[in-house]
Amino acid sequence: MSRRTLLAAGLGAALIPARGFAVGAEPNKIVLQAPGGRTVEVWHWLPTGKRRGTMTFSHGAASAPWKYAKLMGPLAAAGYEIFAPLHVDSTDHPRTKDFPGFASWKARIEDMRVVSAAISAPRFIAAGHSYGGLMALTQGGAQAMMPEGLKGAQRDPRVTAVVAFSPPGIMPGLISAEGYAKLAVPALIQTGDQDVPIGGTDPAGWRAHLAAYEAAAPGGDRYALVLAGVDHYFGGEICRALPGPPQSAQLEQASALADLFLQAYFAKDARARRALDLRLADTGPVRLARK
Repeated sequence: MSRRTLLAAGLGAALIPARGFAVGAEPNKIVLQAPGGRTVEVWHWLPTGKRRGTMTFSHGAASAPWKYAKLMGPLAAAGYEIFAPLHVDSTDHPRTKDFPGFASWKARIEDMRVVSAAISAPRFIAAGHSYGGLMALTQGGAQAMMPEGLKGAQRDPRVTAVVAFSPPGIMPGLISAEGYAKLAVPALIQTGDQDVPIGGTDPAGWRAHLAAYEAAAPGGDRYALVLAGVDHYFGGEICRALPGPPQSAQLEQASALADLFLQAYFAKDARARRALDLRLADTGPVRLARK
């Protein structure tokens, strides 16, 4: 499935090492069950150092949780416990062909509900990249298309902050400006000035990724982060392998600002909020706006 079109309970199992990772600071794998008995594999990063909170993470279309190790690692090191399911649209999922088009959207909602049910924390953070950024925003109140056969709210009442890396823009049939305007919690929404849709000819096309920020009502503590020279994959550092060059320094900046945002609005630290607002800037390699 193209990331650009998106069209083309409890912890019943023991923790087992995720493929390619060692137990410890690296993730373990949890196996959960979705409706109908579908298996949901969840990559689980334990926090190192002082614990700050719990986070769910939804990966981009066709990607997988372990392809975000360079993003998850710093967040776990900052004190966050992370639960990241492998969605059915992943090219690494054994049943991906069984969920064409919007069927993957229904499965993603089911995945995040199952993960939420397995989390004991009274409140948590929703995060995601690209297609997963949309997922995180709906957990925070944005209203996307509700798949046929699925009932209940898309918003998770325990989600109190959202971090969305390069979420999609307005997509007729999936998410509208009005749907994004329903976002109900503080959010940090990131993109880069090289994050132009594949095949796009408008050099300012990257601005579409800020649709959720632009649509959200003022006064809700929403931030837009724009990083100079950054594309959709941070040069292959997350989501998919690319020739590069890797944008590792910019990814570190994104991780650090996400952590600062979460200290300010998830931990409700007034000093962190002041520090974050001191980073507000209209120009430069790190542009940060607030509304």
